[in-house]
Amino acid sequence: MFEGKTVLITGAATIIGTEVARVFANYSADIVLGDIDEDGGRRAAAELGDRAVFIPLDIRNDESIEKFIAHAAGTTGRIDAVVNIACLYGDDETTDVRAQWLDVLNTNIVGTALMCHGARAYLKESGGAIVNFTSPSGHVAQHGRLQYPVSKSGIAQLTRSLALAYAADGVRVNSVSPGWTWSRVMHDITGGDRARTDAVAAGFHMLGRAADAGEIGEVVAFLASPKASFVTGAEWAADGGYTALGPEQTTSAIAQLLQQS
Repeated sequence: MFEGKTVLITGAATIIGTEVARVFANYSADIVLGDIDEDGGRRAAAELGDRAVFIPLDIRNDESIEKFIAHAAGTTGRIDAVVNIACLYGDDETTDVRAQWLDVLNTNIVGTALMCHGARAYLKESGGAIVNFTSPSGHVAQHGRLQYPVSKSGIAQLTRSLALAYAADGVRVNSVSPGWTWSRVMHDITGGDRARTDAVAAGFHMLGRAADAGEIGEVVAFLASPKASFVTGAEWAADGGYTALGPEQTTSAIAQLLQQS
């Protein structure tokens, strides 16, 4: 599906980033991995094989973005898709809350916007596509979380606005909104316990588990491919029914009330 095409992926040293890249590699894409974690990025490229190359990238830095895009385009002579995964979560204890807010928004929203801006001309030439990463967190209030949900809401609006701005160039812009996905964050929280992650996720997802990152990658690849040629400005929920449940859970609240009566 992507034979002869070049895909740029930010945040590629993460579990999600690497597995999304693996999906594209399986579809014969040439992949350019970008991440601030240089050791992790090089390991990911080595793991993915000859189709992948790693270029250091800090999306908070304009010069780094410019060098990354120029190097990526120079590697194969084209850019066909940009997948923006890199992000910060924020909301940790800090003595400088303003600086933390600015760092999260600079990374998640501004960094994504400038990656899109920098690749626009190449994508226009190839008739390419952009896929940003949003989150159900951008649509609801979550206990103890402020910066990440606000930033993801901003990326959803950025996606819609860029879809309109880039439409005349023939460039489609969409986002994917994953539910709980086995990732570095889930790994670190549970000490690598996937079964525990799935058990807790079950009550919040109709499918009763967290996603594998490769499942999210398949949706990303579809949105980046010609198969989604009439899809732009959309936010695709790849969340196992998380969003559709809304404030509900997979068990009946009425049944719980009846049991307690």
